[in-house]
This record gives sequence, C-alpha cells and structure tokens, in this order.
Amino acid sequence: MQEGTSFAVISRYMTENIRQAMKKCTNIKNLTEIRIRSGRAVSFVCPNGNKFLTNSGILTQALGNDCIVTTASDIKQIVSSLSHYSIHSCGKELRNGYFVMENGVRVGISGVYSETGIISTFTGLNFRIAREVKGCSDEIFRKLGFADILICGRVNSGKTTILRDLCRNYGNSFKVSLIDERNEISAVSFGRITNDVGLFTDILSGCRRSDGINSALRTLSPDIVICDEISTDSDADAILSANGCGIKFIASIHAENYESLCRREIFSRIKNIFEYAVFLGNLGEVREIRRL
Repeated sequence: MQEGTSFAVISRYMTENIRQAMKKCTNIKNLTEIRIRSGRAVSFVCPNGNKFLTNSGILTQALGNDCIVTTASDIKQIVSSLSHYSIHSCGKELRNGYFVMENGVRVGISGVYSETGIISTFTGLNFRIAREVKGCSDEIFRKLGFADILICGRVNSGKTTILRDLCRNYGNSFKVSLIDERNEISAVSFGRITNDVGLFTDILSGCRRSDGINSALRTLSPDIVICDEISTDSDADAILSANGCGIKFIASIHAENYESLCRREIFSRIKNIFEYAVFLGNLGEVREIRRL
C-alpha cells in the first residue's frame, strides 16, 4: 500500500483489524468506494461489482467466515477518528452528513438524526476514493479551449476527477477561481493545497457555491470559475449574474445523457450560458462532447 494515496489515508482512520487487512490488499487499482455498515461485511466497490474484505486482505465476492464484519462500536470509533477525537466540534459535518479528509476523500455518513438536526447515531460510512489523474482532461482542454463547459455524468462517473484535472489545465494558463464547497477538488489541509489545481488558481472552499461564485466575481477577477455539482436555484442565480462579464464557467452536474440533462430544472435556467456539455461514461471516459 503506497503511503500518501487516498487508500492509505483512509486506512489510517480505520479500526486496527480493518487497517491491517487493508495493508495486505493489492488489486485496488479501480476501487471507487469503501463501505462500512453496522453488522455487515466491509465491502469494496469496484467497476465489476462489490467485493468483501477478508482478514487476510483478500477481496472476495462470496461472503465467508473470514470476511470482516463491523459493529456499531467500530463505526463510532471510526467517526471519532474522523473528527480527530472532538466529535462535538463537528456539528457542521454531522448536519451535512459527510466529512472531507486529506486528498479530497469524502466520507458520507448514514445514521439517525437527532432533534437538533445532526446525526447522533451512526450506522454506516461511505469512503469515496479521490484520485488525481493528470492528463485525463487533456482531450476536453485541447478541443474546447476557452469555453463554458458542463461536465455531465452519473454518480461515480469521474466528474470530480475530470474537473480537478481541468482546473489544473486551465489554471496553468488562465486566472481560475475554484469554488470547492466540500474541499474535494483542491483538498486544502491546514492551509496547504494538496492537489495540483494550477499555478494561477485561487480557491474558495467551505462556502456555499453561490456565495463563493459571488465572492470570486467581486474580489478575484477570474477568467474562469470552476465549481462542482451545481444543483440549486442559488447556483443558477450566481452563474446568471456573471452573464455578459466575459467570465467562463466550467461546472459539473448529475446527468447521464442529454435527455436526463434536459430534465434538470437548473439546466433550463442556465442552458443559454453553457456552450458545451461533456458526457462521461465509466471512470471518466469522455463518451460525447455536445455543442449546446
């Protein structure tokens, strides 16, 4: 297991038995998620299906006695580790339902919400593997140039990975403002940018996308604004407010194909802003580039 990879970072937060088994794992090249569920076996999500982690570090598609089964106590211990043993200081994360770790790894939380609106009982965790794949956006960058671009795909299609590399490509040539609401793209840790997002890229993280867009327009004079997973009316309002200012937008959106994109209400508001839609297949494969 290579130190510094997302897989290695995740292992540090696990209970000892899971961590030791992960150290023995080898065939994890295309791993997308690690799922921890109370009372069930630890599962690794791969392109060819779910596999279960055994104590010997082997991934198997068949449940057996050697598979590691997590308890509610295990999950509570992992959450405590994710909160750096200060769970009461993580109200925002427990309200939003996720943590963001080093390398931009996002950890979704399932459980029971209390009356205060935060998750207080934990039943499961979803570690989404984050990767830097330098060069994966070169085709888009070369073909589309300085343009307004929507990166479209289903969940786990590689939208964030493509967007991260586009940020690197454009940020080495243009002034880019990256609105990184969940810190998944740049993975800023203690003021240090741990992912390569370009020489001329300014980062606004931990804020709502719309607030970040408006702030960037007022103060950072960007050539391009890049943001992940636009979905709300406030996102559309912020994008529309920049219309006519000469600023380009590159953003991702959940849509598997053009038909599903047209069904998105937000697209009906911003479709005249964007010039191209890039539809992804599996693992960031560019399936179609469509002029809008």
